[in-house]
Amino acid sequence: MRKLIVTEFISVDGIAEVEKLPSVTWNDEMNRFKEDELADSGAMLLGRATYEIFAGSWPKETGDFAGRFNALPKYVASTSLKALEWKPAELLKDSLPEAVRALKQGTGGNIYVHGSLSVAQELLRHGLVDRVRLLSYPGAVGQGKPLFPVGEPISLELVSAKPFNNGVVALEYAPVAAKS
Repeated sequence: MRKLIVTEFISVDGIAEVEKLPSVTWNDEMNRFKEDELADSGAMLLGRATYEIFAGSWPKETGDFAGRFNALPKYVASTSLKALEWKPAELLKDSLPEAVRALKQGTGGNIYVHGSLSVAQELLRHGLVDRVRLLSYPGAVGQGKPLFPVGEPISLELVSAKPFNNGVVALEYAPVAAKS
């Protein structure tokens, strides 16, 4: 069975808006983290806004990482999109929880949710997330969109923590209800 993994850039106070995060120098450790994710990825699950942002930039990127990232199957949760230009891609037809349950039964590697905070929150609410992988930036933002649903406690078990030399910490958690 495939695992569903939420991956986010986040501040220490839980805000997952990339444009608000403290500035850090991207380094080899962060590259390795993202390379490891890509090697483990069989597909992406994206919300409409993240899909549109990615579709507007990733197809123009070159190099090995971009080629592999662009080639991944993309599943898009949207009620407003009618066509998807960044291929291979498929609009989810069922409710998000039903569609994800079916996707997890498939084969082809793990499914990664990049960004897509409302999608990640809904999947956390329904106990469909197997892992949460974070690059935690060294600083508190104070306000913005949180990764975790406000007012909804979620128990997490630490799987790993690795500080990088630029102050970022790579964290991986397993939601307690989703342990496998």
